[in-house]
Amino acid sequence: MKNKCITQFLPVLFITLLLVSCSDRKSVRLKGESPENKDENIILSRIDIDIAIPLDSARVKKDGRFSFTFKADLPEFYQIGNQTKGYTTFIAAPGDKIQINYRTGYFDREYSVSGSPETSKMILLDSALAETKRKIDSLRLEYDKAYSLQGFPEKEKELNDSFVKLLKDQRMFNIAFILKNLGSLASIKALYQKVDDQTYVLYDSRDLQFFKLVSDTLNHLYPKSRQARALKIYFENEMKKMRIDQFGKLLENAPEKVLDPNLKNTEGRRIALSSLKGKFVLLTFWSAASADCIKENLELKNYYSKYRDKGFEIYQVNLDLNEETWKKAVQFDELPWINVREDDPAKPEFARLYNVTILPANFLYSREGEIIAVNLHGKSLQLKLRQIFGY
Repeated sequence: MKNKCITQFLPVLFITLLLVSCSDRKSVRLKGESPENKDENIILSRIDIDIAIPLDSARVKKDGRFSFTFKADLPEFYQIGNQTKGYTTFIAAPGDKIQINYRTGYFDREYSVSGSPETSKMILLDSALAETKRKIDSLRLEYDKAYSLQGFPEKEKELNDSFVKLLKDQRMFNIAFILKNLGSLASIKALYQKVDDQTYVLYDSRDLQFFKLVSDTLNHLYPKSRQARALKIYFENEMKKMRIDQFGKLLENAPEKVLDPNLKNTEGRRIALSSLKGKFVLLTFWSAASADCIKENLELKNYYSKYRDKGFEIYQVNLDLNEETWKKAVQFDELPWINVREDDPAKPEFARLYNVTILPANFLYSREGEIIAVNLHGKSLQLKLRQIFGY
Protein backbone atom coordinates (compact mmCIF):
# COMPACT_ATOMS: atom_id res chain seq x y z
CA MET A 1 0.00 0.00 0.00
CA LYS A 2 2.83 2.36 0.88
CA ASN A 3 4.64 1.66 -2.42
CA LYS A 4 1.42 2.24 -4.35
CA CYS A 5 0.97 5.70 -2.76
CA ILE A 6 4.55 6.60 -3.59
CA THR A 7 4.03 5.43 -7.20
CA GLN A 8 0.90 7.60 -7.51
CA PHE A 9 2.65 10.56 -5.93
CA LEU A 10 5.70 10.55 -8.25
CA PRO A 11 3.91 11.78 -11.43
CA VAL A 12 2.34 14.65 -9.48
CA LEU A 13 5.73 15.59 -8.04
CA PHE A 14 7.33 15.45 -11.50
CA ILE A 15 4.68 17.76 -13.02
CA THR A 16 5.00 20.18 -10.09
CA LEU A 17 8.79 20.30 -10.46
CA LEU A 18 8.43 20.78 -14.23
CA LEU A 19 6.07 23.73 -13.79
CA VAL A 20 8.36 25.32 -11.22
CA SER A 21 11.33 24.82 -13.55
CA CYS A 22 9.50 26.42 -16.52
CA SER A 23 8.42 29.34 -14.35
CA ASP A 24 11.97 29.81 -13.08
CA ARG A 25 13.34 29.91 -16.64
CA LYS A 26 11.03 32.83 -17.44
CA SER A 27 11.76 34.81 -14.28
CA VAL A 28 14.48 37.40 -13.77
CA ARG A 29 16.12 37.90 -10.38
CA LEU A 30 17.67 41.29 -9.84
CA LYS A 31 19.75 42.03 -6.76
CA GLY A 32 21.70 45.13 -5.94
CA GLU A 33 23.80 46.96 -3.40
CA SER A 34 23.69 50.72 -2.92
CA PRO A 35 25.18 51.59 0.51
CA GLU A 36 24.73 55.33 -0.09
CA ASN A 37 20.97 54.95 -0.63
CA LYS A 38 19.74 53.28 2.55
CA ASP A 39 15.94 53.53 2.93
CA GLU A 40 15.70 55.08 -0.56
CA ASN A 41 12.62 54.03 -2.54
CA ILE A 42 13.44 52.72 -6.03
CA ILE A 43 11.17 51.82 -8.96
CA LEU A 44 11.57 49.02 -11.49
CA SER A 45 10.11 49.85 -14.92
CA ARG A 46 9.97 48.21 -18.33
CA ILE A 47 10.86 50.55 -21.20
CA ASP A 48 8.13 50.26 -23.81
CA ILE A 49 9.73 51.98 -26.84
CA ASP A 50 10.17 55.41 -25.21
CA ILE A 51 7.83 55.13 -22.22
CA ALA A 52 8.81 53.71 -18.81
CA ILE A 53 6.05 51.47 -17.45
CA PRO A 54 6.39 50.88 -13.67
CA LEU A 55 6.36 47.21 -12.68
CA ASP A 56 7.35 47.18 -9.02
CA SER A 57 9.00 49.20 -6.26
CA ALA A 58 11.24 48.39 -3.31
CA ARG A 59 13.03 50.15 -0.49
CA VAL A 60 16.79 49.83 -0.11
CA LYS A 61 17.42 48.02 3.16
CA LYS A 62 19.60 49.34 5.95
CA ASP A 63 22.45 47.14 4.79
CA GLY A 64 22.22 48.80 1.34
CA ARG A 65 20.70 45.81 -0.43
CA PHE A 66 17.58 45.51 -2.58
CA SER A 67 16.03 42.86 -4.83
CA PHE A 68 13.33 42.30 -7.46
CA THR A 69 11.90 39.20 -9.14
CA PHE A 70 9.82 39.58 -12.27
CA LYS A 71 8.66 37.58 -15.29
CA ALA A 72 10.25 38.05 -18.72
CA ASP A 73 9.12 36.20 -21.84
CA LEU A 74 11.86 37.70 -24.03
CA PRO A 75 14.79 40.13 -23.70
CA GLU A 76 13.63 43.69 -23.01
CA PHE A 77 14.92 47.04 -21.77
CA TYR A 78 14.31 47.92 -18.11
CA GLN A 79 15.35 50.64 -15.70
CA ILE A 80 15.64 51.03 -11.92
CA GLY A 81 16.09 54.13 -9.80
CA ASN A 82 14.04 57.24 -9.09
CA GLN A 83 13.66 60.82 -10.28
CA THR A 84 15.96 62.20 -7.58
CA LYS A 85 18.95 59.88 -8.03
CA GLY A 86 18.56 58.98 -11.72
CA TYR A 87 18.07 55.62 -13.42
CA THR A 88 20.06 52.59 -14.54
CA THR A 89 19.02 51.13 -17.89
CA PHE A 90 19.65 47.43 -18.38
CA ILE A 91 18.56 44.51 -20.56
CA ALA A 92 17.05 41.48 -18.88
CA ALA A 93 16.43 38.15 -20.58
CA PRO A 94 14.43 35.17 -19.26
CA GLY A 95 16.39 33.32 -16.58
CA ASP A 96 18.89 36.14 -15.90
CA LYS A 97 20.23 36.52 -12.37
CA ILE A 98 21.51 40.08 -12.33
CA GLN A 99 23.63 41.84 -9.72
CA ILE A 100 24.10 45.63 -9.79
CA ASN A 101 26.48 47.33 -7.35
CA TYR A 102 26.64 51.12 -6.97
CA ARG A 103 29.69 53.05 -5.80
CA THR A 104 27.95 56.40 -5.27
CA GLY A 105 24.56 57.66 -4.17
CA TYR A 106 23.32 57.91 -7.77
CA PHE A 107 21.74 55.22 -9.94
CA ASP A 108 22.87 56.63 -13.29
CA ARG A 109 26.65 56.48 -12.80
CA GLU A 110 29.54 54.46 -11.39
CA TYR A 111 28.01 51.03 -11.12
CA SER A 112 28.93 47.48 -12.13
CA VAL A 113 26.65 44.80 -13.56
CA SER A 114 27.04 41.03 -13.66
CA GLY A 115 24.71 38.24 -14.76
CA SER A 116 23.40 40.13 -17.83
CA PRO A 117 25.54 39.68 -20.96
CA GLU A 118 23.28 42.06 -22.88
CA THR A 119 23.74 44.85 -20.34
CA SER A 120 27.50 44.31 -20.42
CA LYS A 121 27.36 44.98 -24.16
CA MET A 122 25.47 48.23 -23.55
CA ILE A 123 28.09 49.31 -21.00
CA LEU A 124 30.79 48.64 -23.61
CA LEU A 125 28.97 50.95 -26.04
CA ASP A 126 28.52 53.66 -23.41
CA SER A 127 32.18 53.49 -22.39
CA ALA A 128 33.44 53.79 -25.97
CA LEU A 129 31.17 56.77 -26.69
CA ALA A 130 32.10 58.46 -23.40
CA GLU A 131 35.78 58.23 -24.36
CA THR A 132 35.07 59.73 -27.78
CA LYS A 133 33.13 62.60 -26.17
CA ARG A 134 36.00 63.21 -23.75
CA LYS A 135 38.44 63.50 -26.65
CA ILE A 136 36.09 65.84 -28.52
CA ASP A 137 35.82 68.08 -25.46
CA SER A 138 39.64 68.19 -25.29
CA LEU A 139 39.78 69.24 -28.95
CA ARG A 140 37.29 72.04 -28.31
CA LEU A 141 39.35 73.34 -25.41
CA GLU A 142 42.47 73.23 -27.56
CA TYR A 143 40.59 75.04 -30.34
CA ASP A 144 39.54 77.86 -27.97
CA LYS A 145 43.12 78.29 -26.73
CA ALA A 146 44.59 78.37 -30.25
CA TYR A 147 41.97 80.74 -31.67
CA SER A 148 43.80 83.95 -30.80
CA LEU A 149 47.34 82.64 -31.39
CA GLN A 150 49.56 83.06 -34.42
CA GLY A 151 49.32 80.24 -36.96
CA PHE A 152 45.70 79.47 -36.07
CA PRO A 153 44.59 78.55 -39.66
CA GLU A 154 47.06 75.65 -39.76
CA LYS A 155 46.12 74.57 -36.24
CA GLU A 156 42.42 74.82 -37.10
CA LYS A 157 42.84 72.39 -40.00
CA GLU A 158 44.73 69.97 -37.77
CA LEU A 159 42.01 70.10 -35.10
CA ASN A 160 39.21 69.72 -37.65
CA ASP A 161 40.94 66.67 -39.15
CA SER A 162 41.26 65.17 -35.67
CA PHE A 163 37.58 65.83 -34.98
CA VAL A 164 36.48 64.16 -38.23
CA LYS A 165 38.70 61.16 -37.46
CA LEU A 166 37.11 60.75 -34.02
CA LEU A 167 33.63 60.71 -35.58
CA LYS A 168 34.71 58.18 -38.21
CA ASP A 169 36.41 55.94 -35.65
CA GLN A 170 33.33 55.96 -33.39
CA ARG A 171 31.10 55.19 -36.36
CA MET A 172 33.28 52.24 -37.37
CA PHE A 173 33.26 50.98 -33.77
CA ASN A 174 29.45 50.99 -33.70
CA ILE A 175 29.22 49.30 -37.10
CA ALA A 176 31.62 46.54 -36.00
CA PHE A 177 29.60 46.12 -32.79
CA ILE A 178 26.33 45.82 -34.72
CA LEU A 179 27.68 43.25 -37.17
CA LYS A 180 28.98 41.18 -34.27
CA ASN A 181 25.74 41.46 -32.24
CA LEU A 182 22.89 41.49 -34.78
CA GLY A 183 20.66 39.41 -32.49
CA SER A 184 21.20 41.62 -29.44
CA LEU A 185 18.92 44.41 -28.23
CA ALA A 186 22.12 46.29 -27.41
CA SER A 187 22.50 46.83 -31.17
CA ILE A 188 19.40 49.04 -31.05
CA LYS A 189 21.34 51.35 -28.74
CA ALA A 190 24.30 51.24 -31.14
CA LEU A 191 21.99 52.43 -33.93
CA TYR A 192 20.63 55.43 -32.01
CA GLN A 193 23.67 56.69 -30.06
CA LYS A 194 24.49 60.38 -30.41
CA VAL A 195 27.75 62.28 -30.13
CA ASP A 196 25.73 65.37 -29.19
CA ASP A 197 22.12 66.54 -29.45
CA GLN A 198 22.47 67.10 -33.20
CA THR A 199 24.84 64.34 -34.33
CA TYR A 200 24.17 60.61 -34.51
CA VAL A 201 27.12 58.24 -34.40
CA LEU A 202 25.71 56.59 -37.54
CA TYR A 203 25.48 59.82 -39.51
CA ASP A 204 25.89 58.50 -43.07
CA SER A 205 22.72 57.86 -45.12
CA ARG A 206 24.22 54.50 -46.09
CA ASP A 207 23.95 53.46 -42.45
CA LEU A 208 20.27 52.67 -42.98
CA GLN A 209 21.46 49.26 -44.16
CA PHE A 210 22.46 48.48 -40.56
CA PHE A 211 18.99 49.45 -39.35
CA LYS A 212 17.60 46.89 -41.79
CA LEU A 213 20.06 44.18 -40.71
CA VAL A 214 19.23 44.61 -37.02
CA SER A 215 15.50 44.98 -37.71
CA ASP A 216 15.33 41.81 -39.84
CA THR A 217 17.33 39.79 -37.31
CA LEU A 218 15.45 40.91 -34.18
CA ASN A 219 12.02 40.56 -35.79
CA HIS A 220 12.97 37.03 -36.81
CA LEU A 221 14.25 36.11 -33.34
CA TYR A 222 11.66 38.03 -31.31
CA PRO A 223 8.54 38.64 -33.45
CA LYS A 224 6.60 39.79 -30.36
CA SER A 225 9.21 42.35 -29.30
CA ARG A 226 7.87 45.89 -29.20
CA GLN A 227 11.36 47.30 -29.73
CA ALA A 228 11.93 45.10 -32.79
CA ARG A 229 8.60 46.11 -34.34
CA ALA A 230 9.26 49.80 -33.65
CA LEU A 231 12.68 49.53 -35.29
CA LYS A 232 11.11 47.98 -38.39
CA ILE A 233 8.57 50.82 -38.64
CA TYR A 234 11.33 53.41 -38.18
CA PHE A 235 13.42 51.83 -40.95
CA GLU A 236 10.48 51.70 -43.38
CA ASN A 237 9.61 55.36 -42.70
CA GLU A 238 13.23 56.46 -43.18
CA MET A 239 13.42 54.60 -46.48
CA LYS A 240 10.28 56.41 -47.69
CA LYS A 241 11.81 59.76 -46.68
CA MET A 242 15.03 58.90 -48.49
CA ARG A 243 13.20 58.04 -51.70
CA ILE A 244 11.24 61.29 -51.55
CA ASP A 245 14.43 63.28 -50.83
CA GLN A 246 16.20 61.64 -53.76
CA PHE A 247 13.29 62.44 -56.01
CA GLY A 248 13.23 66.00 -54.68
CA LYS A 249 16.86 66.43 -55.73
CA LEU A 250 15.92 65.20 -59.18
CA LEU A 251 13.21 67.85 -59.32
CA GLU A 252 15.65 70.58 -58.26
CA ASN A 253 18.23 69.67 -60.89
CA ALA A 254 15.85 69.13 -63.79
CA PRO A 255 14.33 71.85 -65.99
CA GLU A 256 10.86 72.73 -64.78
CA LYS A 257 9.10 71.55 -67.94
CA VAL A 258 10.77 68.13 -67.99
CA LEU A 259 8.63 66.68 -65.19
CA ASP A 260 5.35 67.92 -66.57
CA PRO A 261 3.94 65.12 -68.75
CA ASN A 262 1.81 66.46 -71.59
CA LEU A 263 0.60 63.32 -73.32
CA LYS A 264 -2.28 62.18 -75.55
CA ASN A 265 -5.36 60.50 -74.10
CA THR A 266 -7.39 57.78 -75.87
CA GLU A 267 -9.07 60.46 -78.02
CA GLY A 268 -5.76 61.94 -79.15
CA ARG A 269 -6.03 65.10 -77.03
CA ARG A 270 -2.97 66.20 -75.07
CA ILE A 271 -3.44 66.80 -71.33
CA ALA A 272 -0.70 68.31 -69.16
CA LEU A 273 -0.19 67.13 -65.61
CA SER A 274 0.32 70.77 -64.57
CA SER A 275 -3.23 71.59 -65.72
CA LEU A 276 -4.50 69.67 -62.69
CA LYS A 277 -2.84 71.94 -60.13
CA GLY A 278 -5.28 72.70 -57.33
CA LYS A 279 -6.22 69.03 -56.94
CA PHE A 280 -4.60 66.09 -55.19
CA VAL A 281 -3.28 64.09 -58.15
CA LEU A 282 -2.09 60.49 -58.23
CA LEU A 283 0.31 60.13 -61.15
CA THR A 284 0.54 56.42 -61.98
CA PHE A 285 2.48 54.35 -64.51
CA TRP A 286 0.93 51.09 -65.72
CA SER A 287 0.64 48.44 -68.43
CA ALA A 288 -2.35 46.34 -69.50
CA ALA A 289 0.02 43.36 -69.64
CA SER A 290 0.63 43.55 -65.88
CA ALA A 291 -1.77 41.62 -63.64
CA ASP A 292 -0.68 43.76 -60.67
CA CYS A 293 -1.60 46.92 -62.59
CA ILE A 294 -5.03 45.57 -63.54
CA LYS A 295 -5.67 44.56 -59.93
CA GLU A 296 -4.63 47.98 -58.64
CA ASN A 297 -6.82 49.75 -61.20
CA LEU A 298 -9.87 48.03 -59.71
CA GLU A 299 -8.88 49.38 -56.28
CA LEU A 300 -8.26 52.84 -57.72
CA LYS A 301 -11.80 52.89 -59.13
CA ASN A 302 -13.16 52.70 -55.58
CA TYR A 303 -10.89 55.54 -54.36
CA TYR A 304 -11.68 57.67 -57.42
CA SER A 305 -15.42 57.26 -56.96
CA LYS A 306 -15.09 58.12 -53.26
CA TYR A 307 -12.84 61.21 -53.50
CA ARG A 308 -13.29 62.64 -57.02
CA ASP A 309 -15.81 65.26 -55.91
CA LYS A 310 -13.45 66.29 -53.09
CA GLY A 311 -10.66 67.29 -55.47
CA PHE A 312 -8.92 63.98 -56.23
CA GLU A 313 -7.71 63.15 -59.74
CA ILE A 314 -5.72 60.34 -61.32
CA TYR A 315 -3.33 60.97 -64.22
CA GLN A 316 -2.39 57.55 -65.56
CA VAL A 317 0.49 57.00 -67.99
CA ASN A 318 0.43 53.80 -70.05
CA LEU A 319 3.57 52.02 -71.25
CA ASP A 320 2.10 49.39 -73.59
CA LEU A 321 3.89 49.13 -76.96
CA ASN A 322 0.60 48.40 -78.74
CA GLU A 323 -1.75 51.39 -78.71
CA GLU A 324 -4.85 49.27 -79.34
CA THR A 325 -4.06 47.05 -76.34
CA TRP A 326 -4.05 50.16 -74.16
CA LYS A 327 -7.27 51.60 -75.57
CA LYS A 328 -9.15 48.30 -75.27
CA ALA A 329 -8.00 47.88 -71.66
CA VAL A 330 -9.21 51.38 -70.75
CA GLN A 331 -12.56 50.69 -72.42
CA PHE A 332 -12.98 47.15 -71.05
CA ASP A 333 -12.19 48.07 -67.43
CA GLU A 334 -14.11 51.36 -67.75
CA LEU A 335 -11.32 53.46 -66.27
CA PRO A 336 -12.93 56.86 -65.59
CA TRP A 337 -9.86 59.03 -64.94
CA ILE A 338 -7.33 60.71 -67.24
CA ASN A 339 -5.53 57.99 -69.17
CA VAL A 340 -2.62 58.95 -71.43
CA ARG A 341 0.24 57.08 -73.13
CA GLU A 342 3.94 57.73 -73.58
CA ASP A 343 4.62 59.19 -77.04
CA ASP A 344 7.20 56.44 -77.60
CA PRO A 345 6.61 53.54 -75.17
CA ALA A 346 9.72 51.80 -76.51
CA LYS A 347 11.71 54.75 -75.14
CA PRO A 348 9.41 56.08 -72.38
CA GLU A 349 10.68 59.57 -71.59
CA PHE A 350 8.68 60.21 -68.43
CA ALA A 351 9.03 56.72 -66.98
CA ARG A 352 12.78 57.31 -67.24
CA LEU A 353 12.64 60.80 -65.74
CA TYR A 354 10.54 59.55 -62.83
CA ASN A 355 12.95 56.63 -62.39
CA VAL A 356 10.20 54.03 -62.77
CA THR A 357 11.74 50.56 -62.47
CA ILE A 358 8.69 48.44 -61.62
CA LEU A 359 4.96 48.57 -62.38
CA PRO A 360 2.67 49.79 -61.06
CA ALA A 361 4.41 52.94 -59.83
CA ASN A 362 2.85 56.14 -58.50
CA PHE A 363 3.55 59.63 -57.21
CA LEU A 364 1.04 61.58 -55.11
CA TYR A 365 0.94 65.35 -55.71
CA SER A 366 -0.46 67.96 -53.32
CA ARG A 367 -2.83 70.72 -54.43
CA GLU A 368 0.26 72.94 -54.80
CA GLY A 369 1.82 70.54 -57.27
CA GLU A 370 4.43 69.07 -54.92
CA ILE A 371 5.16 65.36 -54.53
CA ILE A 372 4.14 64.28 -51.02
CA ALA A 373 4.37 60.49 -51.32
CA VAL A 374 5.90 57.87 -53.60
CA ASN A 375 4.73 54.34 -54.43
CA LEU A 376 1.81 54.00 -52.06
CA HIS A 377 -0.17 50.84 -52.78
CA GLY A 378 -3.05 48.97 -51.17
CA LYS A 379 -3.57 49.78 -47.50
CA SER A 380 -0.87 52.48 -47.49
CA LEU A 381 -2.62 54.44 -50.23
CA GLN A 382 -6.01 53.98 -48.58
CA LEU A 383 -4.73 55.35 -45.26
CA LYS A 384 -3.02 58.31 -46.96
CA LEU A 385 -6.21 59.29 -48.78
CA ARG A 386 -8.20 58.97 -45.56
CA GLN A 387 -5.67 61.24 -43.88
CA ILE A 388 -6.00 63.84 -46.67
CA PHE A 389 -9.78 63.84 -47.05
CA GLY A 390 -10.75 62.98 -43.48
CA TYR A 391 -12.77 59.83 -44.16
